[in-house]
Amino acid sequence: MTATLSKQDRLNTTLTTLRAALPELRGALIATVDGLPIAQTMGTGTDANRVAAMAATALGLGKRINDTLGSGALTDMSVGGSDGQVYIYAAGAKGVLAVVAPTGVNLGLLHMEARDAAQEVAGIL
Repeated sequence: MTATLSKQDRLNTTLTTLRAALPELRGALIATVDGLPIAQTMGTGTDANRVAAMAATALGLGKRINDTLGSGALTDMSVGGSDGQVYIYAAGAKGVLAVVAPTGVNLGLLHMEARDAAQEVAGIL
């Protein structure tokens, strides 16, 4: 008989798999659309509560922009800086996945892996 994993364990496994596929990532976080962190692999010194709140807020704003422009359901968005980018993915109606990547990351691979992870998160939540 195989023990079933809790939601928390499944979410942590999803992040571990994402980080294994893209070891150059600086961090990844799963939060609720209300801005509460659920699972994270952020670096030390990073306030996961704050990042979760900002990611959820950004996702909400992105959805409003898409609604206003008639662009359909929001799938992802990004915020770029001189030393890296943050990619925010909608994870169903209840979740958000934020991924912190260095400049020069392979965007095709990042989007493929992160979109798969966001879809997994949506299924778990």
